[in-house]
Amino acid sequence: MSPRSYDTIGYEVQRHTATITLNRPEALNALSPHMITELRAAYDDAENDDSIWLLIVTATGRAFCTGADVKEIPEDGKVINERPYLSSYDQWEAPQEGTPPFRRMAKPVIVAINGICCGAGLDWVTTGDIVIASDKATFFDPHVSIGLVAGREMVRLARVLPRTVALRMAIMGKHERMDAQRAYELGLITEIVEHDRLLERAHEIADTVNRNAPLAVRGTRLAVIKGREIPMHEAEMLAEAFRERNLHTVDSLEGPKAFVEKRAPEWQCR
Repeated sequence: MSPRSYDTIGYEVQRHTATITLNRPEALNALSPHMITELRAAYDDAENDDSIWLLIVTATGRAFCTGADVKEIPEDGKVINERPYLSSYDQWEAPQEGTPPFRRMAKPVIVAINGICCGAGLDWVTTGDIVIASDKATFFDPHVSIGLVAGREMVRLARVLPRTVALRMAIMGKHERMDAQRAYELGLITEIVEHDRLLERAHEIADTVNRNAPLAVRGTRLAVIKGREIPMHEAEMLAEAFRERNLHTVDSLEGPKAFVEKRAPEWQCR
């Protein structure tokens, strides 16, 4: 059970998996300041709960997320995430506090795209660890179509997709959409799922990941994420440092022992 109740999102825990569900279907799950506040609180709940090993993020309705809710953007631009403008470190570090903080989290994240995904919704696609999508999912970036520069979202997307593909999406705006099949072909998502089975499949993947040692999974994930931002030799040294740290855990002893004894390991996450 979550220690909080939420208005704009759902939060459920099943076994070692927390599922966060964007739940403003009437607004196509556009990000309001209140929703951003609740999302960040839910990420903190999941990250700080030792019984949770993995997160799933999905949404209700026909859209996953359509970016910032332009109806709730203040005319004077003085409030972001229910905080005064530039009052927090995160507001200086990132253009928008709605950005999923997954790169600063240890636990893996599965993103299940159920429908329309555009604008800031693309942040989940580019920062999630395993991204799957419904066969009804579509992807596009509408910024230039409403007079705005396609900023953070496209910079990240250009590091996932070929430059020309990312630029095409950026400057075509809302007038061209990428379907799930094309997204899969380009490696933007890892799997296309029948729409009605999307959440079921996300939990299947979560259960498979959770059969592995949770601390080893986190160390591996962090080595890959952090290693992409530094030179190769430094990345290799960082990965080896994470490997060394993990050798001091109970689970690093349990894995080989279970293998020799031909039984399933009993992970303790310590």
